[in-house]
Formats: sequence, structure tokens, C-alpha cells
Amino acid sequence: MKITEIIITYVFAFIYLLFALNFFFNFLPMPELQGNALVFMEVIGSTGYMTAVKFLEILVALMLIFNIKRPLAWLLILPVSTNILMYDVFIVGQPMLGVLMMAMNVFMVYRLRTHYLCIVK
Repeated sequence: MKITEIIITYVFAFIYLLFALNFFFNFLPMPELQGNALVFMEVIGSTGYMTAVKFLEILVALMLIFNIKRPLAWLLILPVSTNILMYDVFIVGQPMLGVLMMAMNVFMVYRLRTHYLCIVK
């Protein structure tokens, strides 16, 4: 199971790092947004909120890659994974990458659950 955790950690970190860096440097072509997705991104983008989220994604990806407090990193990124899933389901109307990111995040939080026992006591 340890190999699975390592693979999930690095794939997860790579995906977040890739899309966060793309937000700042635009090296990947992104699909055209329309309808609710366009309105949502215009509102969120105009506030600077996405910039803060992308910095958090880079920070967490680096924490995961360099094994710096990984259990904390998995908890820090969980709300972002949840938000991506909800965006895919409720705004775009079709689950895409959010399902994969949420599944990997929940799996790793579950696998590391003994690290979080001090939170619930």
C-alpha cells in the first residue's frame, strides 16, 4: 500500500502544481468557458481569490513533493479539492478532474487518519 500512497501523492502534487503554475504563466491552452462557468470565473477572478488559492496549491504541492508535514498538507488542500468537485458538478454540470482530485485527497486523509487523532480529542 505504501507504493500506492507515494504514487497518489506525487500525481496529486503534480496536477495541482501544473494547474497552479498555469494560472500564472498560461502555458497550457484552457477551454473556453461559457454560461455559469464563465460568470463564476469572472466574479471569482476579479476579487483576487483565485490568486490566493493558486498560491496555496503551489505551497501544498511543494509540501507533498518534499515531504514537509504531509498530513497537514493533505488537510490544507481538502477544501480546495472539495471546491473543485462542487464546481465541476454544480456549475459545469459534469464531474471531471474534481472527482479524481477529491478521491485521492479523501483516500490519503483516511490513510493518514492516525495523524489527526489529536484534533478530535
